[in-house]
This record gives sequence, structure tokens and C-alpha cells, in this order.
Amino acid sequence: MIKTGNPVISIYTEMTPNPETMKFVANKLLYPGKSIDFPDVESAGPSPLATELFGFPFIRAVFIASNFVTLTKTPETSWDDVIPSIRQFLKDYLEENKAVINEEELAQVKQESTNEVAADDDDVVKRVKELLENYVKPAVEMDGGAIQFKSYNDGIVNLMLQGSCSGCPSSMITLKAGIEGMMKRMIPEVKEVVAEAE
Repeated sequence: MIKTGNPVISIYTEMTPNPETMKFVANKLLYPGKSIDFPDVESAGPSPLATELFGFPFIRAVFIASNFVTLTKTPETSWDDVIPSIRQFLKDYLEENKAVINEEELAQVKQESTNEVAADDDDVVKRVKELLENYVKPAVEMDGGAIQFKSYNDGIVNLMLQGSCSGCPSSMITLKAGIEGMMKRMIPEVKEVVAEAE
């Protein structure tokens, strides 16, 4: 029997620089133009999808972005053993058109850490956010992660690593050699870039 009305969903996987995370890419938009990190099951309330993914005993963190989900597993679990069941779960979930994010619930717990430029941002903060949005965000999303602006104070930019970036062995190299180097070159006021853990 052929079901009509709902498009066939395909899910493919992409390795990330973090061996504990895998990017599951869908041919459907999950959270258009946005991303959200659920570092533990307690934080997953606003996302029915993340809540169900935490039902897999080996899932440690869920990161949802435009058209992909990045999952972090427990170290003793092999991706080869679990990818087929996760892929099938995501395919079924999305084909049934179930909710990915409950915006009303999210609004109640929303933590305000955004890369969007606000009217009251000072000049340096505006330039930092624009740099993150235009140069850093596209690159880290390709690797299944995100970097959120937290604060700027006395030359120090504080960022939060999410998705595959969180706990990734190479994320500190990316942060220091890549992001910090670029910011210091393009925004002379920036002296250091540091990462804040969730």
C-alpha cells in the first residue's frame, strides 16, 4: 500500500570531527534557520523528538538544526551497531509528521544566548556576532555543531559549543587556531576567545 500526502523521508549519516557524535541529515527541514542543543534528557522537554531520542539508552546529547540532528552517544557504544535503528526511528518519526520542537514550551524555558545582533549591542559585540553568523556558523554546522555567543568583556569573547562541537577533541583547536585567530585579525579589540561548557 502506498501512503499519499506525506513525502518519503530519507536520512543519511555524516561523520563529525567528534568520534562520539554522528550527524543524521534529513531531506526535510526540522528546525528552519535555527538550532537548539539538549545536553541531557532533563533539558529535552520542549522537543518531543529529542525526548524520544533520549529513550535510546546510549544517547547522551541531542542537537537539532535546520535539516539535521547531531547525536552524541556513550563511549562504549559502536555507531555501526546503532545507526540503522536510529535512522529508521528518525525516518518513521518524520514521515508521521510528529512535532520536532514545541515552540510554546520552548519560549517558557528559552535561554537567551543568541548570535543575532541586538539594538543595544556595542560595536565590538555587533562585529563579533556578524563574524560568527557569516563565517563560523556555516562551517561548524557542516560538522554537526553550533557555536553560540555568550558574552564579551574586556577583550574576551565567551562562546558556548553545542552539538558535535561540545566535547569534541578538535574543538579547542578550532576555537583557538580558527575562530580566535580570525577574530583577532578582523576585530582588533578581541584579545582572547574562550569556551563555556554547558
